[in-house]
Amino acid sequence: MIQVTNMTGGYETKPIVDHVDFQVNRGEFFGVVGPNGSGKTTLFKLMSGILPLWEGEVVIDRKPLGHYPRKQLARKVATLPQVQQSFFSYNVYETVMMGRYAYQSGFFKQPTERDKEVVEHVLKQTGLTEMMSLPLNHLSGGERQRVYLAQALVQEPDVLLLDEPTNHLDFSYQKQLLDELKQLSLTSHLTVVSIFHDLNIASLYCDRLLLIDQGQITQIGKPEEVMQKPLLERVYHSSIDVHANPTLSSPQMNLLPDYFLDKTRAAITPALVEATEEKIVVRTPQLLKTFSSAVKGGGFGWYRNFINYHVDKSFNCESPSQFMIEKCQQWELTEHDTLAMITAAHLSDYSERFFLGDGVSILILVTAGLGNAVDVVHGDKRVEADQPGTVNTWVFIDGHLSEQAFIQGIVTATEAKTKAFSTCGIKDSLTNTEATGTSTDSIMIASTQTERQLEYAGPITFLGSKIGQMIYEATKEAIERYLERMKPQ
Repeated sequence: MIQVTNMTGGYETKPIVDHVDFQVNRGEFFGVVGPNGSGKTTLFKLMSGILPLWEGEVVIDRKPLGHYPRKQLARKVATLPQVQQSFFSYNVYETVMMGRYAYQSGFFKQPTERDKEVVEHVLKQTGLTEMMSLPLNHLSGGERQRVYLAQALVQEPDVLLLDEPTNHLDFSYQKQLLDELKQLSLTSHLTVVSIFHDLNIASLYCDRLLLIDQGQITQIGKPEEVMQKPLLERVYHSSIDVHANPTLSSPQMNLLPDYFLDKTRAAITPALVEATEEKIVVRTPQLLKTFSSAVKGGGFGWYRNFINYHVDKSFNCESPSQFMIEKCQQWELTEHDTLAMITAAHLSDYSERFFLGDGVSILILVTAGLGNAVDVVHGDKRVEADQPGTVNTWVFIDGHLSEQAFIQGIVTATEAKTKAFSTCGIKDSLTNTEATGTSTDSIMIASTQTERQLEYAGPITFLGSKIGQMIYEATKEAIERYLERMKPQ
């Protein structure tokens, strides 16, 4: 669709874009990213013919850009620069209708029915119908940006060149606009070439990305090929974290500041534990990064209040998460930074272990009951039911864990729990085979993400060996307390 060969150009005698080669396929959503001053806008102007090429060629549909007559090019390519100015007080409808000039003929150019139909459709598409009679100078910057985009869309182009199309738009209109452009590229084969400053938006919507730096291509390819941590950090001269989007396959970026607002270390000690018959509470002075199967706060998150709440064995609730949210409100705990679990185990049976040394502190808390002990191999022999968790395991660490360390820590902790079940001779009452846990066990690892770097937590690593030993001992002790309490009096 678009073939760029040896593109070179700039201002006065200085080339800003220097010998660039790439191609864009028909119907592709193609993004151009790079730091300020890298040449993005100059590349846009060279592609659209606003600036003359010093060297090279831009070919659209096998025809050089300079060979298109003005009106024919307007039907082929529409552009939306980053900054637009209007010196006349046209209203929204009139401004958008100007985009149809390439389809109008005669000395007195009057809109046809087709022109009106296209304009009305695009006004609705861009959310401008209600303000179509308003003068441009009565609109906000974001609203004017939408007007100029609508003006470009009514040209019904094959190619749309956009320089920061979401500039000045709020979150909802950014999404609405980009969803519509993506849909047009998918269903109408509109070829979209857009400059982005926001790497996350570019990653979400673009089929391919061109990363430009100092006027030359640094990388070109699919988002996952371009959004590489070492590459981005080198180009942007910043600390950047690249991670998987939790919903889509597009990589997502986090800018990492070189300062910390809260210098207070969350000292992980047994003094943080508040235990009653109703609940066990741990409150930390700063947010901890967590990975858990909690009923409220499951998955990865950041929390400072941790609740293990006791319920009766007959407890039945369609929405445990909502139940715990209401409890948090009752206890005047802020919902957004509270993680909560539910257990039918008696909280007086809880067991605790603490380690301090080698630049790390680890606090382990385990509550255990055996009423629904199960052998995982024979789980299919049981009727699935929502029951309160019986073995709840908490691991608090003052250290900096990698994501794989969180997951390895969960595996290590689970193996240690299962070993404790085996040592205590706990059986699955239905199959009379060795139980591996209970039917609704829950687990959490929480880390301060400060101080010592802890990359791994497998059973023979420093962290994993501590977790394994401490959880084995704590789980075994909690089980023994449960068994002692359950003895006939």
